[in-house]
Formats: sequence, structure tokens, C-alpha cells
Amino acid sequence: MATYRIAANMEFVRSADLDFRAGVEVSAKIGYTQIEPMVHTGWGLLSEVGYFHSFSMEEDPLLMKEICDMSGLTVKSLSGHSPLMKPEAAVDRLTRAIVLADAVGASFVNTDEMLKPDWMDDDEAHQAMSYTLKRISHVAARHKVYVCIEPHGIYTKTAEGLLRIVNLVESPWIQVNWDTGNSYLAGVEDPYEGLEKVRDKVRHVHAKDIDFAHSEKDRGKVTGTPVGCACGDGVVEWDRVLTILDPLDREITLSVECGTIEQAKKSLPFLREVVGDRLAADQR
Repeated sequence: MATYRIAANMEFVRSADLDFRAGVEVSAKIGYTQIEPMVHTGWGLLSEVGYFHSFSMEEDPLLMKEICDMSGLTVKSLSGHSPLMKPEAAVDRLTRAIVLADAVGASFVNTDEMLKPDWMDDDEAHQAMSYTLKRISHVAARHKVYVCIEPHGIYTKTAEGLLRIVNLVESPWIQVNWDTGNSYLAGVEDPYEGLEKVRDKVRHVHAKDIDFAHSEKDRGKVTGTPVGCACGDGVVEWDRVLTILDPLDREITLSVECGTIEQAKKSLPFLREVVGDRLAADQR
């Protein structure tokens, strides 16, 4: 029987132009005990001047832990999204994200295939992704950190396409981050049937709801969206999602991915009620 943890993907503070430290403080004030920070390479201008929440991997990894410790938070996963079809970028970014995750005690690094260049055909795309995943699978195994691929692009918009990428490399450390909102918006297949097909590979979930106006406007026209609405305010059938995941004999992290501070506030009590006694003991 699965147990669940609830975390906050820090995208919810982007609309408020908050930096990482402020985002951590807000997360703790709302009542979250675990977070999923975004990480990047280099020195991003908006992050450096305090307007963006992403954490630079040029910093000392223990600075992230120090900031979180001050607010009583732990890091459960990292949003390390990297272009799998662009190995020259993805291998370095994901390697560094895995090492950072290990340093701060996080178990997961989340990514997706991102954009396919126009000059690259499907076979070349999968060859490039195979190379990227093979390279980083060895790093993941050394650090015991799962790299979880989510539905967000042209290949991962179907369960079959997502599994094909996950299975490009035989490694228990390459798994699935199921995004409830992206899988719904893609509109290619029933998202609950898709979840059933990939369930055995799911280690992490982006708990993203899609409001009804957003669904009406974009479903079937996009393969994903940066953030959703408050969990419980949209189209996602959360009881059905958990019923599909319940048979898994492991802990699953539900990382809330919404667009505003108010939505993050509303999502936490909603998910706590839906999860009920399946919530990890230390979060009850």
C-alpha cells in the first residue's frame, strides 16, 4: 500500500517575483515541510537580483540546505529540467543536479525531453536521449538519486512514448514523475488510463490541477503547462489518481505545482484531506 508525502514545487512563488530564500520562508509559513526547488547552471540575472526562485548550482550545495534548515524545511526533490535531446547541455545539468540532490538529502531529480530541434528526426532524438540517460544513469546509481521523467513534450504526451524513453536505459534509477496536469492537457489519451500504464515506474508526482477555463482553452493543443491552479479547484479527479497509485508498495511524493501563493495555501489542506491516513506519519 502506498504512502504519500506532500511537498511544494517552488514555482508557486514565481508570480510574486520572490527569490529562493524568500520562497523557502513562504513555504514554511504556509505549512509545507518539504519543497522541490528549481536549479540552474550559471548565474541567472533574475535569481541574482532576487526576483526569481531558482537556485544556482554554482553555489555551495550546502547553502541550499542551510537556508532550508533555518525554516525547518527539507528538500525532497529538485526540478532539474534539462533537454534530453541535447546531451551537451543535459548531461552536465543533470549530473550536477544529482550531486546537489545527494548533498541536500533529496531523493529525486525531475526532468523531461523538452524541445526537439527541427533538424532532428525521431530516431536521432531517441539516440540522443539514450546517450544522455546512459551517462547520467551511472551518476544516479552512485548517488542513489532517482531521475524521474515527466509527461511534458511531443514524445511523453502518451504513456507509450514516456515508457519508451524511460526504458531506453536499463536502470532502476530512471523512473517517472507523473504530472497530472500535463497528462490531462495533452488530450491524446485518457490521463488515468495513461497513469495505470506507467504506474510501476512512478516514484514522484507533480500534483498539478487544471482549471476549467484553462482546460477549455488549451486541452489537445499543448503538451504541458508550467503551473496549474489550486489542487481541488480544477478537472483532476484526485481520488481516482490515488486509487491508481495505492497498490504501489512505496512512498510517493505529491509535489504541488501551482501558480500563486494563495493556490499553494489552498492546495495543502485539500491534499491532506484527500490523502488522509495514507499520509507519511511525520507529516500528519
